[in-house]
Amino acid sequence: MRPRAPRPQRGAALLLAMLILTLVATLSAGMVWQQQRAVQVEAAERARAQAGWILSGALDWARLILREDARSGGADHLGEPWAVPLAEARLSSFLAADRDDSADTALEAFLSGSIVDAQSRWNLRNLLDDEGKVVAIELATLQRLCDSAGTAAGTAERIAAGMAAALGVSDGDTDVPLAPRRLEQLAWLGLDAATVRALRPLLVLLPQRTALNLNTASAVVLSAVVPGLDAGSAERLVRSRERTPLRNLAQAQALMPEGVTLEAARVGVASSVFEVSGLLRLDDRVLAERSLVERRGQGGSVQVNVLWRERYNAAGSP
Repeated sequence: MRPRAPRPQRGAALLLAMLILTLVATLSAGMVWQQQRAVQVEAAERARAQAGWILSGALDWARLILREDARSGGADHLGEPWAVPLAEARLSSFLAADRDDSADTALEAFLSGSIVDAQSRWNLRNLLDDEGKVVAIELATLQRLCDSAGTAAGTAERIAAGMAAALGVSDGDTDVPLAPRRLEQLAWLGLDAATVRALRPLLVLLPQRTALNLNTASAVVLSAVVPGLDAGSAERLVRSRERTPLRNLAQAQALMPEGVTLEAARVGVASSVFEVSGLLRLDDRVLAERSLVERRGQGGSVQVNVLWRERYNAAGSP
């Protein structure tokens, strides 16, 4: 009897074919995913670059406005063009988008922004003199501002001690904090976030000492900075300047109560430092930028220099 021939291993061949098919499908899916991911990364990078250019252009436009304003001379007040905020405007038509790309044609870009007088708030740098020592009248101003903000007792003294220590003048304390450059960095001096937020509308931290602008400061800041100026008189000053901006310190002095004297070194009617803010909504991304600029010179030699600039996701606003 002849032996039977072995039957083909049909089951093993089918299993091998299925494994090969699965491997090919997996590799194909991975290649497609990588390609889609590369497209997404490229689109995000392109959107980031577009957003950066738009915000840079907005900053340059703000600098131009401030430069043109300085050429006209005079005081700075809230009735000037720079003080008018830019309402959200659609800018998608200005983007260099490929009209044949359906993903780009649906792209939407909206820009808003504002220029704020940094000298409308009391400058924390005024707290120290050239030698880094605390000035008594400025410490009293800081105390009144802290009281107005409802901060904890001893906040003014803590800020003063920290600022003095950071600039090299301390009472023998070996723990010298870093010198803050922005108001948010007061946390380095031991202030909590809630205290910094409460002080934000009243204080600013600039690189050098500056005079408070009587045309732009709030009544709360005015009454805290000018010794003897009560809250009612500060409110009357604000209402008066809304009708007729103060052109010089003499006009402001005429509106002061009896016995109140304005010091030219501490208050004025013009400003040189401004904060420029921009907010860009680009498709599904929201990007914000904040810059501090300083205006120098007169007439045709006016320059507006950027002191610092920061860009951040609007959802994580500082």
